[in-house]
Amino acid sequence: MAENAYREIITKAICGKGKKFSQSAHTVTPTHKPTNILGCWVINHKYKTTYHKDAVIVDGTYDINTWYSYNNNSKTEVVCETVSYHDRVPLTLRDKQVISDQVDVTCRALQEPNCLEAKISPNGNKVVAQVEREFLVEVIGETKVKVQVDDDGLIRAEADDDEDLDKELDGLDSEFLTDDDKEED
Repeated sequence: MAENAYREIITKAICGKGKKFSQSAHTVTPTHKPTNILGCWVINHKYKTTYHKDAVIVDGTYDINTWYSYNNNSKTEVVCETVSYHDRVPLTLRDKQVISDQVDVTCRALQEPNCLEAKISPNGNKVVAQVEREFLVEVIGETKVKVQVDDDGLIRAEADDDEDLDKELDGLDSEFLTDDDKEED
């Protein structure tokens, strides 16, 4: 291997990765005192991300729709509440060779928010919904990559080529025609 057999390339690459699974209990307040929970589902999930040196913050909202019966199971109603969350996803893989603080963050929900269980609270007038979610985040930034170069691909200048060029340049008449001579004519 020659001493020039390695090159440093600056490129965009994944410079950090993290994944987080979380569960949250949300309290939904229906308009009537529930008798039974007939169903609960999560819709309209929206989120945005913010990069910090060692983590990505995911802030989002979703609607929890709870279908319940009241008046001793004689009537039903659906109550919808929008709830928010704040998840800190630690970066378990980080590249120390990141050149710039300007990075792009991608975030993908591996598990969209999903209601695991909904039950009537102990005081009997609210519903507690247990929701799970999971995110995968990637930080993309400029970094240095060192690559090995094939010796056969390197072209080296020979010392004889430089001497031949110098001889040819010495033989030229430097006073042949100058810009000053052109102006006098």
